Amino acid sequence: MNKIMSIFKRESALIPLVAIVMGLLLGAIIMWIGGYDPVLAYKSLIEKIFGSRYDFGEAMRTIVPLMMSGLAVAIAFRSGMFNIGVDGQIIMGSLGALIVGTQFSLPPVLHALLAVLVGALLGGMWGALVGYIKAKRGINEVITSIMLNFIALYLANYIIRTFIPQAGTQRSALIHESASIQISWLSELMDGARIHWGFVIAIVAVIFYHIYLTKTTWGYELRAVGLNSDAAKYAGMKVSNVMVRTMFISGVFGGLIGTFEVLGVFNYVAINSVSSGLGFDGIAVALLGGNSALGVFLSASLIGSLTYGSQGMSFGAEVPGEIIRMIIAFIIFFVAAPGIVKLLFRTIKLKSKKKV
Repeated sequence: MNKIMSIFKRESALIPLVAIVMGLLLGAIIMWIGGYDPVLAYKSLIEKIFGSRYDFGEAMRTIVPLMMSGLAVAIAFRSGMFNIGVDGQIIMGSLGALIVGTQFSLPPVLHALLAVLVGALLGGMWGALVGYIKAKRGINEVITSIMLNFIALYLANYIIRTFIPQAGTQRSALIHESASIQISWLSELMDGARIHWGFVIAIVAVIFYHIYLTKTTWGYELRAVGLNSDAAKYAGMKVSNVMVRTMFISGVFGGLIGTFEVLGVFNYVAINSVSSGLGFDGIAVALLGGNSALGVFLSASLIGSLTYGSQGMSFGAEVPGEIIRMIIAFIIFFVAAPGIVKLLFRTIKLKSKKKV
């Protein structure tokens, strides 16, 4: 117990906690200025998340892709790279899962496993391509990953429209039932909420992320390259291999998001003119979570809950959903600018000393 308390007393844990409180307070002030009742709004938000088994299940479904996206961005951050191409890796993952899910006929469990593996692998390869170009040609990963996002989007649209269309719609054909990863009995228990095996895989991914970074040689090399790539190279580490490997893992996390959405939620892929934006949300999750496994888990839970609960604020207190996005932005702002939070700490300390 003392060990747990000591974690929350650390500055790295205190700053996000204070940032969350400040973000919620600022959001309350904005609601009050706008003529809304902030107490009723936050009460509606909590009721939306925990009010029924269906809503709780759907809130969990909202958290899973944010968690995977946060991990995808965080592992790249730890190696000194910026993976802004998670959206592209999501698309490639969903495309791989869709192709296997619609074009193959296999026994149920085997079919789903193959679809998940192909989706994860395709996302990983899309991410590794960014790492390879960075390592071998020195091209900035931000530029290549943004370009690859567009290539993935239009490539997926072309393949779906040409080879796997659903007649009369702007989406693909449905996957075979044998490829589904939905947990039917749990969905029924949660009043129809779309629960799938991605929940379990996301938890495993968080544990893997922690063990990989802190207990393995490859994780040590990743952190060393992230701290100083020149020093890591001087120490004999193959920096280019670390970059490609890290981006592959990051891409696998991204690819799994698309895989879960296809096999566990929608059962198809829509033809869209823009990407989902989940990759950009992952930046906020990773930043708020301090790029740690526990931090990503908690920040994804917070942002996912706020996002889903915002519907309750709209219906219960007539607060626009945009205000929730503003609150999340405030929280990220205070985490990204820790000097403001530290200034608050110093002010409180000075006042307490004067009183003594």
